[in-house]
Amino acid sequence: MSRVVAENLSPSPARDSVPFFDRREAMEMAGVGAAASPTLGHLLKVVGDMRKEVTGDETPAHQALEMRENGMEPRSLPFVLSFSNLTYSVKVPRKMSWPTLFRGRNAATASDPVTGETFFTRTKVLLNDISGEAPDGEIMAVMGASGSGKSTLIDALANRMAKESLQGTISLNGEQLESSLLKVISAYVMQDDLLFPMLTVEETLMFAAEFRLPRSLSKSKKKMRVQALIDQLGLRNAAKTVIGDEGHRGVSGGERRRVSIGTDIIHDPILLFLDEPTSGLDSTSAYMVVKVLQRIAQSGSIVIMSIHQPSYRILGLLDRMIFLSRGHTVYSGSPSNLPLFFSDFGHPIPDNENRTEFALDLIRELEGSPGGTKSLVEFNKSWQTMKRSGNPNSETTALMSTYGLSLKEAISASISRGKLVSGATNDATSTSLVPTFANPLWIELAVLSNRSFTNTRRMPELFGIRLGAVLVTGFILATMFWHLDNSPKGVQERLGFFAFAMSTTFYTCADALPVFLQERYIFMRETAYNAYRRSSYVLSHSLVALPSLLFLSLAFSATTFWAVGLDGGSSGFFFYFLIIFASFWAGSSFVTFLSGVVPHVMLGYTIVVAILAYFLLFSGFFINRDRIPPYWIWFHYISLVKYPYEAVLQNEFEDPTKCFVRGVQIFDNTPLAAVPLALKEKLLNGLSSSLGMKITSTTCVTTGTDILQQEGVTDLSKWDCLWITIAWGFFFRILFYFSLLLGSKNKRR
Repeated sequence: MSRVVAENLSPSPARDSVPFFDRREAMEMAGVGAAASPTLGHLLKVVGDMRKEVTGDETPAHQALEMRENGMEPRSLPFVLSFSNLTYSVKVPRKMSWPTLFRGRNAATASDPVTGETFFTRTKVLLNDISGEAPDGEIMAVMGASGSGKSTLIDALANRMAKESLQGTISLNGEQLESSLLKVISAYVMQDDLLFPMLTVEETLMFAAEFRLPRSLSKSKKKMRVQALIDQLGLRNAAKTVIGDEGHRGVSGGERRRVSIGTDIIHDPILLFLDEPTSGLDSTSAYMVVKVLQRIAQSGSIVIMSIHQPSYRILGLLDRMIFLSRGHTVYSGSPSNLPLFFSDFGHPIPDNENRTEFALDLIRELEGSPGGTKSLVEFNKSWQTMKRSGNPNSETTALMSTYGLSLKEAISASISRGKLVSGATNDATSTSLVPTFANPLWIELAVLSNRSFTNTRRMPELFGIRLGAVLVTGFILATMFWHLDNSPKGVQERLGFFAFAMSTTFYTCADALPVFLQERYIFMRETAYNAYRRSSYVLSHSLVALPSLLFLSLAFSATTFWAVGLDGGSSGFFFYFLIIFASFWAGSSFVTFLSGVVPHVMLGYTIVVAILAYFLLFSGFFINRDRIPPYWIWFHYISLVKYPYEAVLQNEFEDPTKCFVRGVQIFDNTPLAAVPLALKEKLLNGLSSSLGMKITSTTCVTTGTDILQQEGVTDLSKWDCLWITIAWGFFFRILFYFSLLLGSKNKRR
């Protein structure tokens, strides 16, 4: 414990002036009795208070959420993340030229022969034998020029690479981490701020707390954690402000970045990885972000981040640094040792120059030289060896031998004192120290639905545009097909109305395509570290869509049913409404599934329009089922438009007593339609004589049942068509789940 306190006082000049205090003084200042053992949290609080007096720092200290109501907390234990010989390479296509092609494969690979290279590809090493360690209570910064391998190293440590692609070992307290455990005790903050635009800062953090904190914690404690985190992040003035996006004014860039960090540290993880958290921020905002990270580290977390070019103030907050150059380590150690390192290398750092800027400039200069940074890489190895030989009892080794507890015991102690609260349990009989998910499925479902409703409710223009499109389409159809009669032409017009109406419901659902595409990376970030289950997201996504689909179905049905003059009365309208609703459901599910497969909006729209056009072509409207070629009949049965189209036809023409063609109307759709009525009656009399039956102008020739037979709608009832349409919706939702399961691994290969 004294190590953490002492080291966190050392990096900056301001901290050097803070005197160290003994154990008894610490207990008295922290308000702890002499008989009680002070915890790391108490000591850090005292140190923080003393530092505030000296430095004038007003950033609130990080506090663990108390999970025990009473009783003494066990002492905090150190965590050390060690990594050795990390190597990662990828295959990239070769730049082909005419001389290379003529010389052949041997010439192409002679310059840099590597196992596994081919004539068309070469191997590029992104990480080359990287080693180091990061203890809790400190910030480790990974630095280097663009393309040096900073983000790759962070991804490797955060288990964001496939096991078969990464070589080397990564361990916590000497034990290799299982992927399932790492997801729960760690957090990863991406470089991009992935947040819902219409949620406030407080709501965003509260929803994160609902996901990551266990159900055993009361609502009040979760709110306390959120409020403490808002103060810690310096977001009190922006707590009620929405995040915002291009079309809505919201918080600033620095505040947005701190909110992104807050959503991932709400459960107080042991391991925190950040990919360039200061990118795009001004100097003051960047300093505040790193200051927050320092407080998090001091609470007992291991903080590892990549950073491009820190300012002098930020440099004073860092404890360890790793400089990378084209995948090689060119320096590893404390920022305070940089002047000595480069002085021994023969390039002393001027007194008035920023250490990191000098180091990066020198590394770039060496990268442009013929020998590259090979000399600096070799010098770093020898310098580190010399440093270790001068201090054989390393600090980390001493710490590990002092406590000597297993990883599970250390995590258990950390949970008991409130450090890790994501799904944590104090039940000694529990089979799992840290459950895979903090909450059961039904709580995840409720929180996801609430968040989605809150976000969409504040953008009513989206639903308004969709409702307007449905009403305009319904109005046009109602006026075009106003009160259709029961003549042969009326029958054809009804068929055209049904085909267009059913296909329109599916095309209207195309607006569901960008919904998930906008949330894809938020979903991947949250599920990568087990904030909630993928199944919970799929169920929530489905439930949230139902109210709007229900309202759209009612609007379209009410606009068209009576205006067109459809048959069936109230029961006919009810079924018409159900089949429209089922069509919206199936169409929305189909488009949602495509959004999980297709990563781009414009490509998705092209695919949706094309496939829906094929569905309409094979629905049975343009060509009857018995006329479809045998090699295309399978497409008829998978057409989403087929089943609602046949359902509304049966709903309209199922009455066997209703007549649609009488007497001379049989000539209406033939070339004889233009002859005089008297001639039609003579032709009808001659036809009656030939058939041996009397056909008058009032005789019913074609009923609704006859029309259904003519259209080939005989194999399924209307209720069967309704259930099949609903089943299609569930089928595509299941496919959507599998697309998320297989397509959101978020790991490098």
